[in-house]
Amino acid sequence: MSEGLPIFAVLDFETTGSSMSQGARATEIGIVRVLRGQILDRYQSLMQTDAWVSPFIEQLTGISNTMVRQAPPAAQVMQEASVFAADCVMVAHNASFDRVFWRVERKLAACHPALFDEPTGFICTLMLSRRLYPELSSHRLGALAESFGLPDTGRAHRALADAEVTAHLFLRIVRDVEQRFATELAGRPVCPDLLRAIQQSGKKNLSSCVAQFCQKQNAQKTVQASKSAQQVGVS
Repeated sequence: MSEGLPIFAVLDFETTGSSMSQGARATEIGIVRVLRGQILDRYQSLMQTDAWVSPFIEQLTGISNTMVRQAPPAAQVMQEASVFAADCVMVAHNASFDRVFWRVERKLAACHPALFDEPTGFICTLMLSRRLYPELSSHRLGALAESFGLPDTGRAHRALADAEVTAHLFLRIVRDVEQRFATELAGRPVCPDLLRAIQQSGKKNLSSCVAQFCQKQNAQKTVQASKSAQQVGVS
């Protein structure tokens, strides 16, 4: 964290398949760190897991078996990635996919327990976009990038390019939440817990979701202020 503000780590994996339970492994990881609406820095690496890259996956991603064989060991890469993303709020597009690979690849890499602690819930730009932009015909990353005119970050289905375009999408989502719910927020910043609440909310209940979240925060602050005042009185 920086001066109490969260650093977001926007994550993307390229893999040999869609399911680790069926033997799929990661071939590449990309992470973009975001703070105060700006991209701070980036991490990217291919990773060697001895998993076979099929012709379909090679055509889709441009990642070949030769490239993976020449890459650093997966354990080394995941150790580095865990350090890079330590203490960050994790973000991904279709986070249910990337979260599994993030958790299992770190476990296989025997990351230090302090780095293996699971973050408090990924923020998912796919779920958020479905809630905030239900009028769009597609919520695929490429379609959203085209709809919003997001910067061209390179070849799709490469980890860093996809992580970076997801970071730009995330920043767009945060700005839209700030503007759409300015009355409810009353100057508060858009925090991770609010984004998690929105992504779990029904599409037609966003205003009430944000209002209830802010009311709850106000109540908690009132209780905390009362406790602090009582402690000062006792001392």
